Amino acid sequence: MQEALAAVFVSGLIFMAVAFTRMGDMLSEAIPHSLKEAITVGLGLFLILVGLEKGGIVEQGDGVILVLGSLADPVVQATALTFLIAIVLFVRNVPGNFLITVVAGTLIGFLFGIAGVGETGQSFALSDYLGVFGALSFDSFLTFPFWIAVFSLTMVLVFENIGLVHGHTAFIGRPEAYRKSFQATSVSTMLSGIFGTSPTVATVETTASMAAGGRTGLTTIVFGFLFLASTFFIPFIKVIPDSAIAPILIIIGGLMLQNIRHLDLSDFSESFPALLIIALIPFTYSIADGIAVGFILYPVLKIAVGKAREVSLPLYLIAALFLLNFIFHAIG
Repeated sequence: MQEALAAVFVSGLIFMAVAFTRMGDMLSEAIPHSLKEAITVGLGLFLILVGLEKGGIVEQGDGVILVLGSLADPVVQATALTFLIAIVLFVRNVPGNFLITVVAGTLIGFLFGIAGVGETGQSFALSDYLGVFGALSFDSFLTFPFWIAVFSLTMVLVFENIGLVHGHTAFIGRPEAYRKSFQATSVSTMLSGIFGTSPTVATVETTASMAAGGRTGLTTIVFGFLFLASTFFIPFIKVIPDSAIAPILIIIGGLMLQNIRHLDLSDFSESFPALLIIALIPFTYSIADGIAVGFILYPVLKIAVGKAREVSLPLYLIAALFLLNFIFHAIG
């Protein structure tokens, strides 16, 4: 674990080098508009899938990937009822609609017998955390596997966050905030290794706070302090059932899906890589893998139709790096 934290730290440093130099802008400009929009739409579809799964609306089937959940399941019933409340509150633009949804969904969970204080986990223990804080180990720093891990992690972090941050800033209509947001994310990623956790990313759930009205960094700061305080109340927070959260994820995902109207579907070489990103992000349950496949396919199709010059040199390099990352994983 200590060596993994060191890999996170080094990846974060490289991420910062990209974010705070011209390279960050160059990479962002190299990515076609269609692929950026596809990442946002794919994340929206991913959120919908997560929401449907958490709420029991879909589940793994026998011989098929997904089937409709049992309508006799109280979790499904509670999710459906909470969703009706959530969507009505949202379309009527009721202030605090998501918070009201969580409270109402929790009460419904109690009525359906799927929430309760007894269904809780352990609370936060400071002594346990001190065992991972600053516990980086660079014993394998000069080994090939260490740098393969750093390379793979850096590829995922940089390009996943380019897509996520672009989607967030576009969602609130503030594209000018992209660069500083990207830089802030890189700093938090580097600090993750020091604080003993997996690398942080600009999560898709962030869109929930934006939809509720959050438009500045103050939203994130308040959330951060509340999240830190919540670690001491885990047994009580666990009372909230998944059926109270799932409807919010579904609604936010639906909002992000609306960006599909910005795609130019008349050009197959432009639209198909984008559509593949949209499909593979939820189907592979991996934002990074979905992005990688789309980025690799885009220059291939452009070359095939004689439009190789429409692809920038940085995008060719990005596609080659993603392909190399897949090869590294394939050969172990």
